[in-house]
Amino acid sequence: MKEKPYQHLPPLEHRPDGSPYRMTPAQRKRASSLIRRECCNCDGGNCLALDDGDTCPCPQMVTFSICCKWFRWAVLPLDKALEAEIYHRDSVKRCAVCGAAFIPHSNRAKYCEVCKKRVHRQQKNASDRKRRWKTDK
Repeated sequence: MKEKPYQHLPPLEHRPDGSPYRMTPAQRKRASSLIRRECCNCDGGNCLALDDGDTCPCPQMVTFSICCKWFRWAVLPLDKALEAEIYHRDSVKRCAVCGAAFIPHSNRAKYCEVCKKRVHRQQKNASDRKRRWKTDK
C-alpha cells in the first residue's frame, strides 16, 4: 500500500470544547490563495494526498474549518500572520507600522517581526544623530 505523506504529521489541534478551529471568509480566501501558491499536495485544486485514481478536490479549500494536516503543519506556518489570527485570536496584536497580525512575545510589543528590525534601526540612528549633534566642538 502506498504511504501517504501526511500520515506521520502530528494530530490537528482543537479548541478546549473539542471543536475544530474555524476561519472567517477573509481568512479562508487567504488560505486558499496560500494553498494554490505554496502547497505541493494541491494540483489545480485537486488534492494529490487523497488521490486514489480519481481526482479529489482539496478539502481545505472548500471548508472554513482546519481539517487538513498537511495544510496545518506544512503550509500554514508560511504565513505567520494568518496562523496567528486563526490559532491565537485572544493574544493577537496588530503591528503599529504595517497593521499585520502577530503574536507578541511581551506585553510591550508594538511591531511585527519584519517591522521590528526596521523601526529599531531607525530609532537607533535617530538617537545616534541626536547624541552626535550635541557634542561640544
